[in-house]
Amino acid sequence: MNSKENQILIKRRSALKMLGLSSAAMLVGGFSDMVAAEPMLDKPKIRLPEIPGHSPVAFTTGTDRMQMIHDVIRPFDSEIRKGLRGKQLVIKPNMVVTNNELCATPVDSLRALLEYMKPIYKGQIIIAESSATPNPSEGFKNYGYLDLAKDYNIRFLDLNTTPGKPLFIMNRDLHLEKIQIADIFLDPSYYIITISRLKTHDTVVMTGAVKNILLGAPHNLPASGGNKPVNYKRSMHAAGSRWLHYNMYQVAQHIKPDFSIIDGVEGMEGNGPVSGTAVDHRIALAGLDPASVDSICCKLMDIPLSDVGYLNFMEAAGLGIIDRSKIDIIGSANPDNHIIKYKLHSNATNQLQWKDPLVLPGTNNRPAATGQPSQPQRN
Repeated sequence: MNSKENQILIKRRSALKMLGLSSAAMLVGGFSDMVAAEPMLDKPKIRLPEIPGHSPVAFTTGTDRMQMIHDVIRPFDSEIRKGLRGKQLVIKPNMVVTNNELCATPVDSLRALLEYMKPIYKGQIIIAESSATPNPSEGFKNYGYLDLAKDYNIRFLDLNTTPGKPLFIMNRDLHLEKIQIADIFLDPSYYIITISRLKTHDTVVMTGAVKNILLGAPHNLPASGGNKPVNYKRSMHAAGSRWLHYNMYQVAQHIKPDFSIIDGVEGMEGNGPVSGTAVDHRIALAGLDPASVDSICCKLMDIPLSDVGYLNFMEAAGLGIIDRSKIDIIGSANPDNHIIKYKLHSNATNQLQWKDPLVLPGTNNRPAATGQPSQPQRN
């Protein structure tokens, strides 16, 4: 075994350790089934992007959304121009449901991004979404996105109508389960920008750039031709908080946006990502590494980084940088001076079960203590 293979093996073992899988648990039938089938995960081949030693994140504050979005994009202008060459630009907003404006990317955020891209990108721009509710076209209308077509060369795309490819996640029985994701996220001929709000979450503590892409990718297929509806997003969530953190990490091995923007002019706290309340935060940030962007989001929301499992798994596997000593802030504003303690979801304590040892029937594991929220850290 060469040095590189050994490093990957060590990272895999570290990630399993973080999941709380003891040696005894690994021998239980369900997990042994997963290990036996593990070669299936190599189709499509896992992509491990090269992560530089430091990751830049642009940060600004204010109330002028148009100016703020421009300010956080501008430092990456040359990287964006280079990345766009020969590719189709796709913008992925966030709208969990189609009838609650606070849960969605503000239309003015999209307008700001489109205005910035207008002199850079001359082709038609795709705005693509696959919401938790079956028909994102309703959201395009309800949130005013369709009006953007009057000023910009754009096409709206329901990702559920696009071809898909299989990936494998873990279900509650620790068996592999096949899901289908929109292959637009796997095709290198697309340049993908994610733009979303800063929000709390009902299963994985917080949601930002990473989750907008990873949970936007699975198809949500309505009933058709005698077939029942199939919601692969629900499959991702079905095994509970512990495995959603892990399943997001699984999908992150295949999918990574090219650029990530967070509009935090108005965030959401409490019972997000749909039923929370507004936070007048007045911030915006952007970067090339979505994990780094979300790391700073956690700081701004006063959420301990150690509570967000999927970000920790991603860094352990070399899929992004969340260590703030390795994140370089671009801009005159200091995130430390703009921290607001977001009220978490009412089930926030249960969301931390990923930290606890896994207890399975037939093992001698002692019952795990319920995960407790960490003390807020301002690092």
